[in-house]
Amino acid sequence: MAGASHENTVLVIGGGIGGMGCALALTQAGFDVELMEQAPEIGEIGAGIQLGPNAFAAMDALGCGPRARARAVYTDDLIMMDAVDESVVGKISAGEAFRARFKNPYAVIHRADIHLSIFEEVQTKKNVHFHTNSHIVGIDIDDKGVRAKDSNGKEYRGIALIGCDGVKSVVREKLVGDGHRVPGHVVYRAVTPRDEFPADLRWNAATIWVGPNCHLVHYPMRGGELYNIVVTFHSREKEEWGVREGSREEVQSYFTHIADRPRQLIDKPTSWRRWTIADRDPVLKWGEGRATLLGDAAHPMLQYMAQGACMALEDAVTLREALRVNNNDLQKAFRLYEEKRIPRTARVVYSAREMGRLFHAGGAERLVRNQLWKGRTQERYYDALEWLYGWSVDKCLD
Repeated sequence: MAGASHENTVLVIGGGIGGMGCALALTQAGFDVELMEQAPEIGEIGAGIQLGPNAFAAMDALGCGPRARARAVYTDDLIMMDAVDESVVGKISAGEAFRARFKNPYAVIHRADIHLSIFEEVQTKKNVHFHTNSHIVGIDIDDKGVRAKDSNGKEYRGIALIGCDGVKSVVREKLVGDGHRVPGHVVYRAVTPRDEFPADLRWNAATIWVGPNCHLVHYPMRGGELYNIVVTFHSREKEEWGVREGSREEVQSYFTHIADRPRQLIDKPTSWRRWTIADRDPVLKWGEGRATLLGDAAHPMLQYMAQGACMALEDAVTLREALRVNNNDLQKAFRLYEEKRIPRTARVVYSAREMGRLFHAGGAERLVRNQLWKGRTQERYYDALEWLYGWSVDKCLD
């Protein structure tokens, strides 16, 4: 597809969930978009993700909500189980009262399905131009415009640039230049057919089994035909940020101290990918002048709040609204967008770290954790989640 004239073009680096949401928001604001993706084709890999009500509010604002809703599985509950004694630590109903409170459901979905839902909406816009096999290796920003150069030697020009290029963002390295933080947690993810998933765990719920220095997550996807399984543990090794093939034997060695019922999860998958996870400390600015960041490039976080994709979608909507109130003055809009998004996303980053500690508590701390939500009413759970799930486009610039 031929590129657009760069006088009204914003360069978007990265074609994942955040990049697609960003492209959609920019076209809705009236800009042309040149989107660079390093993969050979537009798409998404991985397994399942969870979508809070705030994600649906953002997708509805972007126009891709109906597609995602049709592909999602709506959970009845959010459940935390103790992996040692199999007791219920906490249970949040995601039924009618939850939906009435937050104006949207809680759901789980395959990562490829939510990406496709956004991509399909982007494809309805004639002013988004895609460039695959385009790994950006350099960017230049000045008072007149921006330039990005990929590893093939091709150069792209525009009036502004947004880095949506994930947790190992090349754009962030240029704009912020900070380091990452590796807590030593390793994640294995797998997808298992329903018939091979333990019958006594086929719950319509986003379920987490928490244990000392480890946890397991499972939930249904694609109409219940598949189940997503995620296991996390504190590694005995000195870990470096990255992804590689793993082994069932390694996973089994970290879960010998948990009960048989949750431990059967690690015996089901036939293929595992091993992620050593990392995040970054929140910073006070994501860019300057004609450039900013969005999604994981802006606020890479640990997975313990299940909010990575949700925050990226919120980012996209807030960016669009910042452009609207600033009459499409990109530099002013970028700074307003950062002003509103940095405190909220930083809170999620810090909350994810703390939730990781709670999930992996052992000894007396585990007993304290198991008492935290004992006897709590559903309304009290909802009150505690209001700051996170109560987000809406109407309030995003407040």
